[in-house]
Amino acid sequence: MQPFGKLNSAGLAEPVIGVVPPKAAAKKAAPKGKKVAAAPLKAKKAAVKKVVNPLIEKRPKNFSIGNDIQPKRDLTRFVKWPQYVRLQRQKAILKQRLKVPPAINQFSKALDKQTATQAFKLLSKYRPETAVEKKARLTRAAEVVAKGGKVDQGQKPLYVKYGINHITALVEAKKAQLVLIAHDVDPIEIVIWLPALCRKMGVPYAIVKSKSRLGTVVHKKTATALAITEVKPEDKQELAALVTAVKANYNDKFEEHRRQWGGGIMGRKSIARTAKKAKALAAEQAKARKVV
Repeated sequence: MQPFGKLNSAGLAEPVIGVVPPKAAAKKAAPKGKKVAAAPLKAKKAAVKKVVNPLIEKRPKNFSIGNDIQPKRDLTRFVKWPQYVRLQRQKAILKQRLKVPPAINQFSKALDKQTATQAFKLLSKYRPETAVEKKARLTRAAEVVAKGGKVDQGQKPLYVKYGINHITALVEAKKAQLVLIAHDVDPIEIVIWLPALCRKMGVPYAIVKSKSRLGTVVHKKTATALAITEVKPEDKQELAALVTAVKANYNDKFEEHRRQWGGGIMGRKSIARTAKKAKALAAEQAKARKVV
């Protein structure tokens, strides 16, 4: 049907009354309902511009063959250690695993840090003369003798005594007032009998760390044991306090140390394996009890 009728005097078509144009009809036919809101636009974050220094050029490293040097890594696990290092480590582990007799185990009970510091502080006051000092002293004495004079020896100097044979003689003669024994002497047979001798002769003794520290006192690389025979009057009180502490820890506890075995400390894997076996055995016994 034509929505427009006859042409008017202006030459335009007149609309026919009661006829709806096609577009209007389409709008009218649309279903009525609430308008669906449009999806909100995603808020874009403002891009932060990275400030690049034009003087610094980016040079990424290439670690392929023939290019940049590889970074340093901890390769300790893959190192083949020297034989002496492997032996001392294996020895330390064996000492933990195997049962250690009391005579050897007593050397694992070193003097506490505070008392050991006091002992070494006292020892440092009585360090023997070095080879250079001795040479200078003898040279001066020789010059005096060459001129026809008499050398004044003076009083005997008070020094720390060292050397296992010398210390043994001093302990047997009851001249030593305090004996310090290194805990890491190798072979241990050199000093294993010394604590028993000190106790028998009533001489205070202590086991300290370590042979290199004792050696430093007497200008040597290592020393098995040191002994104090005499001290100056001003140091007598300090020595008496040290002897009291040492006697309480070693001489008075000798019988206790004589009965204490060492070692028997297993590794982490072995402990876990033993615990697993014990757990399985306990579960089996519990099951057997239920059946009965």
